[in-house]
Amino acid sequence: MSDAPKLILDYVYEHEAAQPDKVFLTQPVGNGQVVDYTWGQVLDQSRRMAAHLKSLGFEPGARIAMLAKNSAHFIMAELAIWMAGGTTVAIFPTETADNVRYVLDHCEASLLFVGKLDTWEQQKSGIRDRLPCIALPLAPAIGHDTWNEIVARTAPLAGRPARKADELAMLAYTSGSTGQPKGVMQNFGRITQAVESGIADPNLQWPEGVEPRVLSYLPLAHVYERAVVECRSLVDGRGHIFFSESLATFMDDLKRARPTLFVSVPRLWLKFQQAVLANLPAAQLDAMLDNPAMREAVGRKVLAGLGLDEVRFAVSGSAPIPPALMDWYRRLGLPMFEGYAMTEDFAYSFCTTPELNAAGHVGVARPGVQVRISPEGEILIKSPGQMMGYYKRPELNAESFTEDGFFRTGDLGELRSDGQLKLTGRVKELFKTAKGKYVAPAPIENRLLAHPMLESAMVSGVGQPAPYAVVVLADTLRPQVGDAAVRARVEAGLGQLLEKVNAELASHEQLRMLVVAAEPWTMENGQLTPTMKIKRSRIEAAVAPQVEAWYERSGAVLWA
Repeated sequence: MSDAPKLILDYVYEHEAAQPDKVFLTQPVGNGQVVDYTWGQVLDQSRRMAAHLKSLGFEPGARIAMLAKNSAHFIMAELAIWMAGGTTVAIFPTETADNVRYVLDHCEASLLFVGKLDTWEQQKSGIRDRLPCIALPLAPAIGHDTWNEIVARTAPLAGRPARKADELAMLAYTSGSTGQPKGVMQNFGRITQAVESGIADPNLQWPEGVEPRVLSYLPLAHVYERAVVECRSLVDGRGHIFFSESLATFMDDLKRARPTLFVSVPRLWLKFQQAVLANLPAAQLDAMLDNPAMREAVGRKVLAGLGLDEVRFAVSGSAPIPPALMDWYRRLGLPMFEGYAMTEDFAYSFCTTPELNAAGHVGVARPGVQVRISPEGEILIKSPGQMMGYYKRPELNAESFTEDGFFRTGDLGELRSDGQLKLTGRVKELFKTAKGKYVAPAPIENRLLAHPMLESAMVSGVGQPAPYAVVVLADTLRPQVGDAAVRARVEAGLGQLLEKVNAELASHEQLRMLVVAAEPWTMENGQLTPTMKIKRSRIEAAVAPQVEAWYERSGAVLWA
């Protein structure tokens, strides 16, 4: 009998055999139509593509890349790559041509799967002519073989092709919020162990008889979605993954899925709240939720309007969520959790629990995770999902780990006596004003984002007399600021916000002004990462020519 550990592909083969007719993936194909794929169909297509990849004679562990939005065939392609002995390299579907080329060249990709994309015409110049490509269903016309053509002519790979625990499963390139993307190496053993530990977590167990249904819309190129949605479903076998067709159909896709697990990021949780409050004034909703006789029915109705009324686990991750926003959802009756993790630990380190969810904290270490705080206040973590290291970056590996194997997260934090962790900033984001004292921008930004007028904020002010903040108004508010009365209301509201926030800060942290950005920050203009975190250095560089003039102007609220 083999002593080899059970790995993610072993689980997949078990589900293929035990429940071949169970629907696993549901893919929209346009005009309101969807295609369901059972476990048997998913594995049949993956096996056929795996046989084709093996026929190409790539070396063991060959890096095979994917540039694609989320789809059923993203998961099928990943399985095919693994069964064929390769390593997956998923590229964010919003990446620029320059970053696409960098990743493909850096990982020495042997082949590229191209899937559904919104900006293919701008991205294709990043793909060298010599690189073989395969078009997934729903991909733009790329002039290469298509998935459907290949699987139609290729017999499926037989048996249970195995991988070893220490073999490289994926290179996960970070989304590049600072500097060049780094390739995080994850092997089969680590990703399996992280997912198994998460499924076994006693604090987050599925109620009996409830199917884990999830809408996959955050980029699968990011470890957050890859671990919590894809890999969890591959190991668990009970889940049903739905996909979103487009931003325009998102609410319809959500209501089709009726998810029981919903994973999102703070910026989107904020947008959902703002959509509700645009139709139902906050004061009116608060009054109804304060009424015990109405609270449950009102909360259920609001959640049903968002398609979230069947959610048993709602998770926010990727960046800190303002405590007031989390409390708002909990008042509606949404079981809301916050996770803290990173690409380097395969999204497995901290999470709130039903009992341990103090405001402003990200919960406790998950089973198997060790944590300590360095003398400098940096969070150090050792996780079952800990990476093998950064690809081709031995010097960075040496900097990133302590002598006893803890990963230096780059985050600053404090641990309570009950193990709950509070994030207090990023080591590299700390800056000094002219007063010579350090300012941590993230906690101040979180205070600002509790205000319903705002959707984004960035605090800066290196070498200035006091910090400042640039803010982006909520989607629903931006089109109205041409109206003088609305503009005056915004200035008054933000002025009050500035007074309130400054009253809660130390004197050296207090903001000189709030500056309303002229345009929203987006992935398209390069000021948000694919997971909607701000690219601080890009925004600072963009506003740098104006900063001195801001300090010369009077007033607490300025317009860029």
